[in-house]
Amino acid sequence: MESLIFDIDGTLWDSRALVAEGYNLQLHDEGLVGYDTDAEELKTLFGKTMTEIADILFPDIPQQQRYDLMQRCMDRENAYLAQSPCRVGYEGIVETLESLARDYRLFIVSNCQKGYPELVMEKLGVTHLFTGWLCYGDTQTPKGETILRLMERYHLHAACYIGDTQGDMEAAHYAGLPFVWASYGFGTPETYEARISAPAELPALLKEITL
Repeated sequence: MESLIFDIDGTLWDSRALVAEGYNLQLHDEGLVGYDTDAEELKTLFGKTMTEIADILFPDIPQQQRYDLMQRCMDRENAYLAQSPCRVGYEGIVETLESLARDYRLFIVSNCQKGYPELVMEKLGVTHLFTGWLCYGDTQTPKGETILRLMERYHLHAACYIGDTQGDMEAAHYAGLPFVWASYGFGTPETYEARISAPAELPALLKEITL
């Protein structure tokens, strides 16, 4: 194992409440108060693509209009998070990433919008630890395809994916990678090759098992 690919939400941090606040600010500005969301609802949606989330949050708005609205909500989210200290990283995540970066190349693949991986790394203070990242906003493809694109771009041959949802598991296996389930996150995948209940468990796990 020479490279580790991380999901973001539910794996590196829990930004649900802040994201909901950003979305709701945009919805209120547009007079769409009835579409308010909250952290609990977003728990079931994080990990999906922007179009899938829009289909669930705004089902009665015509398709292209709902996707345009979703883009504006995500732009507002990015701006809102940029102004916040974002103290929502999981306990021990920064120290864990610092430890892992000594032995592995670190990457991010997420179903998020453009700019979000960079914002997350900046807020956590870990940008220098990551070799590269790709997201749905960059590729407009499902997460499994995005993982494959990242692997091709950076010549990854022995890697695993660390995430928290069924979708993360399916994407990892689609790309031919073992999946490490971050069980402290938002989802419950059907299967996994290894499991951690806290970020700090990951370095020891990778030394103890063969993925």
